[in-house]
Amino acid sequence: MTNPFFEPSTLPYGMPPFAEITDEHYRPAFEKGMEEHLTEVRSITARRDMPTFENTMIPLEKSGQLLDRVATVFFNKASADSNDFTSELEEEIAPLLAAHNDAIRLDSQLYWRIKTLHDQLDDLRPEDEYSDAESRYLIERYYIEFTVAGAGLDDAQKEKLRDYNQRLSTLTTRFEKNLLADTNDLAVVLDDPADLAGLEPGEISAALEAAKERGLEGKYLVTLVLPTGHPYLSGLTDPATRARIMEASRARGTRSNDWDNNQLVLEITRLRAERAKLLGFDSHAAWVTADETAKNPENVAEMLGKLAVPAARNARDEQADLEAIAGHAVQASDWAFYTEKVRTAKYDVDESKMRPYFEAERVLKDGVFYAATKLYGITFTERDDIPAYHPDVRVFEVRNDDGSPVGLYTLDLYTRDSKRGGAWMNSLISQSTLLDHPVVVTNNLNVPKPAAGEPTLLTYDEVNTFFHEFGHALHGLFARVTYPKFAGTNTYRDFVEFPSQVNEMWMLWPEILENYAVHFETGEPMPKEFVEKIQASSAFNEGFQTSEYLAAALLDQAWHRISADDSITDVAAFEAEALTAIGLDNPVVPTRYSSTYFQHVFATSAYDAGYYSYIWSEVLDADTVEWFKANGGLTRENGDRFRQRLLGVGGSKDPLEAFRDFRGRDADIQPLLDRRGLN
Repeated sequence: MTNPFFEPSTLPYGMPPFAEITDEHYRPAFEKGMEEHLTEVRSITARRDMPTFENTMIPLEKSGQLLDRVATVFFNKASADSNDFTSELEEEIAPLLAAHNDAIRLDSQLYWRIKTLHDQLDDLRPEDEYSDAESRYLIERYYIEFTVAGAGLDDAQKEKLRDYNQRLSTLTTRFEKNLLADTNDLAVVLDDPADLAGLEPGEISAALEAAKERGLEGKYLVTLVLPTGHPYLSGLTDPATRARIMEASRARGTRSNDWDNNQLVLEITRLRAERAKLLGFDSHAAWVTADETAKNPENVAEMLGKLAVPAARNARDEQADLEAIAGHAVQASDWAFYTEKVRTAKYDVDESKMRPYFEAERVLKDGVFYAATKLYGITFTERDDIPAYHPDVRVFEVRNDDGSPVGLYTLDLYTRDSKRGGAWMNSLISQSTLLDHPVVVTNNLNVPKPAAGEPTLLTYDEVNTFFHEFGHALHGLFARVTYPKFAGTNTYRDFVEFPSQVNEMWMLWPEILENYAVHFETGEPMPKEFVEKIQASSAFNEGFQTSEYLAAALLDQAWHRISADDSITDVAAFEAEALTAIGLDNPVVPTRYSSTYFQHVFATSAYDAGYYSYIWSEVLDADTVEWFKANGGLTRENGDRFRQRLLGVGGSKDPLEAFRDFRGRDADIQPLLDRRGLN
């Protein structure tokens, strides 16, 4: 069988040959990829000469390319366009990949070679080969990561660790599979269009189209988003419909059916705690943060704790305002609806009036792309000749202002049953000078797709998310590194949100906004007073927004600060106790994600014990926004500085050192407190 994964792609920028890839190609490519990778690593450890950078680090960085090709494509498909085959194969392959990774990270001979090089770092002279900063940092990162991963354990301990890792990989994969199935099953079916009163015509059309795709002709389907809240709750006038959507959202993973995630949460957290103890840490959170900029969970707790008290206080004040205008006690499902009422009364702001000015194509080309062109000089050309992984996915070639190539950017905008919730960025090809690799990145959003011929009008929050995720894409596109380990966004998780949060700034920057925010029918620009009112109300509802985020971040910490000796048997009770302990147990302000649908921390290892990263990074972001404003804003000079000193270094430099290089000092928390009204 000719397998398209067996050789590098010959398409522009190394784009995977999606038109040639079928389900039958994945398993043999995984099998051969793991086999080749182990053979390559064994050729390093079989050497009997002393370790050098050339005979150890270089071949290690070049190893595993086939496995990387298939894994990147497969896991992108599993997230963005899954089917029964990918779900089954993901559950099957997860423990095999965990075992494979352990076979490398826990290899005693490989660890000895890396440690030997690490011990010699202080003896390197400037004239020595590979004494440059990136090469030194490569050795440091490998040594730290292998040590934290357990490479120094004895054989019996390693065997136990392998078992933990394989079991956890299976459980987290099952959690994600359950969540997608239950989310689809709980989508709210409505018979009467009157139940959707208050929504925009495009939103009603999207609900009608979603029902039609499921064979529910003449009905309306409201699909659920990943967070507890739903964008439609702010517009729906019928409290019963709002309550149905909120009830469905909060029920995910709790219904004692085949997709119930309660036992998975308990088992995942127990195994993570036991593994941490084996590795010499008090908790999983201690193990995770040891190799992050936070360094330990106590630092996380101190920072989040400072924010929780004023956030909860502000949320209670906001609740009083809502109940005053409602004339009765409000429920969680009512918050967004009455928030818009209060926002209108206090600031004369109605975000729904902004939607006709946020047509998706203009937001993309005249907003997101335009800001990047102004700041960095890059241009975007759509490439219909390069196939992507789904018909909805669009491909754009990105070039510098001198015509030199940057990479490919792909956009997957619309929601579908085969796509997991949320919004994210992936790298399909990661740049590396050593491997002569170009770069291909993709953004995924979950915007409801209207009927054919109707415009896609985005909400204010969707536009903000678009700019945010594109910030990740720029980080991936701009990073220029030698070694694949440092490619793109491969940096500390509590730093990686920083560049994307900075990019959100341009959404309302005057010269950007006026270029894209025009009425989709009349072409009239968005009235300036809309933006002025939004800015005047910038701290409005921040008590709620900060509280629901902090509740999730602190809930994540609570689960992952349990010790191996703790016995937790009731997920709901533990969650309630954790939220009460931090003063964020207001039933009208639910946590952004409850445990059974907390995808960030239980369906992946991307943000476990690390959901705090968003607000941790926001300290850097808020301070950087102040720098841009003080230095002229959207200029090429500022863009080049940010690109060269932060985005361009990828993970090849300590991130806080890179921030200091850009900013000239450590970050100040005051701009964050001002932004969120937490003074």
